Amino acid sequence: MGQGWRSELEGWLALFLEVLHHKARARVCPAYVAGLIGVGDRKSVQPMAARDGQVGYDQLHHFVAAGVWDSAPLEAALLKKADGLVGDKAGFLVIDDTSLPKKGCHSVGVAPQYASSLGKTANCQSLVSVTLASREVPVMVGLRLFLPESWTDDPERMARAHVPKDKQTALTKPEIAIEEIDRVIASGARFGCVLADAGYGSSGPFRQALSERGLLWAVGLSRRQNVYPADVALIFPVAKVGKPRKYHVPDQPPVPALVGRIEMAKGQLAEGHQRSADLSPRSPPCPRCGWPQAPHARRSHAVHARRRGLARRRTPVDWRAKILCVELTGRY
Repeated sequence: MGQGWRSELEGWLALFLEVLHHKARARVCPAYVAGLIGVGDRKSVQPMAARDGQVGYDQLHHFVAAGVWDSAPLEAALLKKADGLVGDKAGFLVIDDTSLPKKGCHSVGVAPQYASSLGKTANCQSLVSVTLASREVPVMVGLRLFLPESWTDDPERMARAHVPKDKQTALTKPEIAIEEIDRVIASGARFGCVLADAGYGSSGPFRQALSERGLLWAVGLSRRQNVYPADVALIFPVAKVGKPRKYHVPDQPPVPALVGRIEMAKGQLAEGHQRSADLSPRSPPCPRCGWPQAPHARRSHAVHARRRGLARRRTPVDWRAKILCVELTGRY
């Protein structure tokens, strides 16, 4: 790094330092951020304070450990900055989770749980992340700690760890994500679609909450998730014998998402998209998207649509479905 990077960092942090409303914290904050992104392998408080030379260990430790400052103004400033950088009506709000592997048992929220960074169950902290993205540029705007049942069922343990009273309620990760989405919406940050993987998409209340807010969303599903056709309806059949039904039932049986996807692909292939042809100018294009059909190829229309970006599809189709297809391929 050059010699002037520290002054550039302080200039970039000026918006955030202003909302701290505290001279001592405004002086310590740049030192802490510089210690995290600067030279040196050890990123704990003591070596960072030693490398800085201007801020003492006690000051830096108090700033990090005590946490007496309110994070809400900083989060609002971050959302404003992120909206200016990547905010767009065609942008995305990506919901995901991350993990911090830990060795001990005293860090808030640490427990044996799935660690996405390790790909297995391990002793770690798990956090829900919210990222505003546009034009392939992501900016993280939220990171919320998830408290497992081993913590929420032990008030004394939360009190020893100084967990705030308003954060001691047991919440699932999808519920935390919805709270974060509401916070982003309230800030006025611009985005057009919410994206999430199957860890959130498999939650029915999460999907319903997105729809209730009028949001366009595209989420992953487990292949074992039961799905229904788009024309499914709820009926109330009259029982010939026994007690009458109390609840409505679907008029069509469900199928696993993986089976439904295979059946859809089979139906597309049956329409003639597996036809063999050469790539000469006289070769007939795919009748639905216009892409030349390769020799001995068995391509469903989904492959053609992905290669052409859904731009030359000839058949009428809901434009929202087009957008969702493109966004899902971009998410993964």
